[in-house]
Amino acid sequence: MAISASQVKELRDKTGAGMMDCKKALSEADGDFEKAVEILRKKGASVAAKRAERTANEGIVLTKIIDDGKTGIIVEVNCETDFVASSEDFLNFANFILSVVEKNKPANVDALLDLELDGKKVSAELTDIIGKIGEKIEVSRFSIEHTDNGLVVDYVHHGAKLAVLIKADNIPAEKKDEFGNLLKDIAMQAAAMKPQYLSREDVPAVIVEKEKEIYKEVASKEGKPENILDRIAEGKLNKFYEEVCLTDQAFIKENSKKVGELINDFNKVNSAQAKLVLFHRYHLSDEKK
Repeated sequence: MAISASQVKELRDKTGAGMMDCKKALSEADGDFEKAVEILRKKGASVAAKRAERTANEGIVLTKIIDDGKTGIIVEVNCETDFVASSEDFLNFANFILSVVEKNKPANVDALLDLELDGKKVSAELTDIIGKIGEKIEVSRFSIEHTDNGLVVDYVHHGAKLAVLIKADNIPAEKKDEFGNLLKDIAMQAAAMKPQYLSREDVPAVIVEKEKEIYKEVASKEGKPENILDRIAEGKLNKFYEEVCLTDQAFIKENSKKVGELINDFNKVNSAQAKLVLFHRYHLSDEKK
């Protein structure tokens, strides 16, 4: 049967599929609109399967702070190209994922895919957008953090390809705004300086020992006396901590102080016990943990 341009346009408006795909689907469905929608959805599933092995290194990182700063969410959604990452369809999907995480607080990505919001199942929406856009798209990771007596603060770098979520506990209620500003600066620090750990206590012992072995071997090869190798290694280990631990890093806005010292100063002035608890740093090019 003949398919009219208005039928094609209506199907395109509903599904976002290409004009030719809509025309073919309507022809295959003998003009049955709902059947044509089903055909396009199945085509989306086929495209999704074909795209599964491709690499998705572009995308967006979104954050949201709710419950008056008590809860924070960070989500990374990926695609293949920067062009798609800035498209309306992709951004709408990423914000849909953020909303699902906010409402349902799933345990992991697999659990997230089984959820739905406003009658839309996440896995089906993912299949549909892959079919519509024609790129591999995936929800790679998310984190949800909550504190009962502190603050969760976010920072999203320009372009939304890098973001940080950071949590602190034991914040005096009357000092929440003041500490929140400091915490925002520390979140920016984490974004800029790429720490791997919160503090030196968080660095696995096996990594510490490996670093010490390397420092001692290098010093030995340089002809340093055996009896001072441990002291040299400890000195270099402190430098290592200053690079990889957030609280040991020099504060980028006042490099005479370390990040940990800023927290100590706040606590002394306010007779408080504020404590940095954790941070999440999501960057599109980072290896996913």
